Amino acid sequence: MPETLPYDALLLLSFGGPEGPEEVVPFLENVTRGRGIPKERLAAVGEHYFLFGGVSPINAQCRALIAEIERDFAAHGLEIPVYWGNRNWTPYLADTLERMAADGVKRALVFVTSAYSSYSGCRQYREDLAAAVEKAGVADVLSVDKIRAYFDHPGFVGPFAESAVAAFEELDPDVRERAELVFVTHSVPLSYSETSDYVPQHEAVAQLVADSVAEHFGRAEQPWRLVYCSRSGPPTQPWLEPDVCDHLRERAADGAAAVVLVPIGFVSDHMEVIYDLDTQAAEVAAELGLPMARAATPGTAPAFVALVRDLLTERSAAERGEPVERAGLSARGPMPDVCAAGCCPNPRVQGKPALCGRD
Repeated sequence: MPETLPYDALLLLSFGGPEGPEEVVPFLENVTRGRGIPKERLAAVGEHYFLFGGVSPINAQCRALIAEIERDFAAHGLEIPVYWGNRNWTPYLADTLERMAADGVKRALVFVTSAYSSYSGCRQYREDLAAAVEKAGVADVLSVDKIRAYFDHPGFVGPFAESAVAAFEELDPDVRERAELVFVTHSVPLSYSETSDYVPQHEAVAQLVADSVAEHFGRAEQPWRLVYCSRSGPPTQPWLEPDVCDHLRERAADGAAAVVLVPIGFVSDHMEVIYDLDTQAAEVAAELGLPMARAATPGTAPAFVALVRDLLTERSAAERGEPVERAGLSARGPMPDVCAAGCCPNPRVQGKPALCGRD
């Protein structure tokens, strides 16, 4: 007997990305509109995309994840369709919501491809949901809830722990024992991090993964550092540091034997991973003579796919008023289903409408 759910659709909400050279500049203009990003920075980021044929990997990764989610749902008796909408490129969120309403969807649960709490990783998606519902004109016929932040869910942490171990094993045995873990996430302005749990949540995941690596190799502890990539703001605005490449130079100067990069800020191999790490950081490490391996992101790992199902059934049980045991591996989680008032505030526009929260 299929499980009865209070939701009649799952919506995968992601960032979006260009799928051809002609789409790169319009996409970047969408992403940066109203943020005062210097034109030279846009030109530099555009070149990152052109190195890969003007195609971001993120849309293909969303399609692959949806296919695996659908297979997993079917295998576990969950009869619920999966839709997909993006913030910054096709399929645009408002268009997807309009299609969902036309298909008769009344209530949907939203899974965001961002695991952490921050303005750009949570509240901005909630603001986009509010704007898209209004633009699509579906407020009277379609309601949406958002799945909680899931940074410390076993289905997110576990794949990183496994891929970090695999990356260590790619290194030559003579440096593997002394290799350092370098956890990488997207840099954000300090004003974003100071009003959210962004950095402590990443540090919690990093410690969990480091402990797993140490246990696997029988070590008392595993040294690690959290660093950042993809800064895009004006030079006058302080952002989280150090940059991953600066950190590699510093560690090489101090005689580090090797590094393993773990992109814990990303659910799949986004442009920030394939350019900032696999291209730029790899080139820096090679120039320094510093052995480097890069751990895989969760992508379509079975545990990550199962995470989506687990969070759907967890939220459904809560909506039915049933006892719920939320999965979370750190003292910082699990997070609440509904964002608290004032959570991850918009640093530029106060009072901007947002769904799926208490304000």
